[in-house]
Amino acid sequence: MSETLLVEAAGLERYVAALFESAGMSPEQATEFAGALVQTNLWGVDSHGVLRVPIYLERLRSGAMNPRPKPVRVRGTDAFEVIDGDAGPGVIVARTAMRRAVAAAHTSGVGLCGVVNSNHFGAAGLYARLAAADGMIGIAMTNVMPNIIAPGGSRPVTGNNPLAVAAPTGGPFPFVLDISLSAVAGGKLLLASKKGERIPLDWATDAEGRPTDDPDVAFAGFLLPLGGFKGLGLSYVVDVLCGVLTGGAFGWGVKSMYAQREDPSLTGHLLMAVDVAALMDPDEFNDRMDRYCAGIKASPMWEEGGEMLVPGELEYRSEQQRLAEGIPLPQELYRELRELGSAAGLTLGLEPTAASGSAADGDRA
Repeated sequence: MSETLLVEAAGLERYVAALFESAGMSPEQATEFAGALVQTNLWGVDSHGVLRVPIYLERLRSGAMNPRPKPVRVRGTDAFEVIDGDAGPGVIVARTAMRRAVAAAHTSGVGLCGVVNSNHFGAAGLYARLAAADGMIGIAMTNVMPNIIAPGGSRPVTGNNPLAVAAPTGGPFPFVLDISLSAVAGGKLLLASKKGERIPLDWATDAEGRPTDDPDVAFAGFLLPLGGFKGLGLSYVVDVLCGVLTGGAFGWGVKSMYAQREDPSLTGHLLMAVDVAALMDPDEFNDRMDRYCAGIKASPMWEEGGEMLVPGELEYRSEQQRLAEGIPLPQELYRELRELGSAAGLTLGLEPTAASGSAADGDRA
């Protein structure tokens, strides 16, 4: 396993923002995009953080992603609308959509915003957490090109479509479930490749549907569903809500940002916000959530020293540690980011704070 370099979060965010600006993004949206990716790394979800910067830059420069999108409503009403993402970066478009859903929920109690014509949006938890930060329950999901095969199958039938749900609490972090519906996210294969690691045989298959422990072979192949046919079925549901219902692309109509690098992905999203205040005082809800989470924490473990964690707690702990110590980047990724900056003529540097051993990825998506 390769060594990692620790990089200070604020410096990494400035550097990535400068890279996005060099590809034509406005300073404001470049900063928002970079901040979302670095925040994802802070949570320990390294497979969806700055690891994706090289492919995002390539697509921004080729025109596959519109660097200055102007999303507009194409159908629906304020309470449930669908916007066209104008082929923009999924992070920017989905954040716009969730803000619209939150605004609608303040008026109607519930707000939904579907998105068509978008691109890869990274960690779904980014958007669910936006609603939770406003005292609401947030739900976020997206579809991607089919890359999951049914157990025993040899051709993908659905994507590793992620789903996230976040709820506010009275504690230092919200309750956040953020999962993809494959056994692991595709980004974990990329991360294993960057680290020179093998992968478990129940993560993915080769291009013929046979299990493999080689992350590069697996990335050219297919993913296996989370929980067998149960995860497979849930992935179908996400595609129905994000693609079929919104009037956007679904199934094989969605494109891969890796296999079809020159084309917009036509990705669909669905963002939902539920205003807790429409049902009860937010302080009462937070108190009830705190009691609920305390019940989870109090559950006994058979292993000595074992601890029950509330969804979102692992990410909170990772954020505290990485803010203090730095974000670990695999050496190969660090070199790639430096080379991209040099090619773009950046005067801003990216200097490590220290080297460390191989850091574990806390990805839950």
